[in-house]
Amino acid sequence: MAIEIEHKFLLANDDWRKATQKSIKYKQGYLSSQPTSSIRIRISDKQAWLNIKSATIGTQRLEFEYEIPLTDAQEIIATLCGKPLIEKTRHLVPIADNIWEIDEFEGDNHGLIVAEIELSKAGQNFTKPHWLGVEVTHDLRYYNNNLSVNPYKNWGNK
Repeated sequence: MAIEIEHKFLLANDDWRKATQKSIKYKQGYLSSQPTSSIRIRISDKQAWLNIKSATIGTQRLEFEYEIPLTDAQEIIATLCGKPLIEKTRHLVPIADNIWEIDEFEGDNHGLIVAEIELSKAGQNFTKPHWLGVEVTHDLRYYNNNLSVNPYKNWGNK
């Protein structure tokens, strides 16, 4: 069983950009988003994955991911996934012994930037860089499956 342990934060400023090691474009669509789980297709460059996550709120969730053929993923996203799609650039920023993933959203979620850190165990200590803002791990609005239903552009009070 695969468990994802993750914290999400808003950003206090753009200082993280100077430390970006690599940036990757992603496009993802959801086949299903239920109270118990979500099923999505994700495409990056020349790779694609089927991903299944439990809908648990908080830092720990079940996650299963399987690489699939790119052409299949493109067809699934074009014909079977709900809209809007999640489009984002993920910037990888190394801090101490961890890699921060900064997701800069595009399309209907343009203007939203979220920092995530995945940990190897619950309760693990990690260095919080000065550019981090408030933690939003427990705020459902910031989960990608919810952004595909209620995109950032529709939020009245951000």
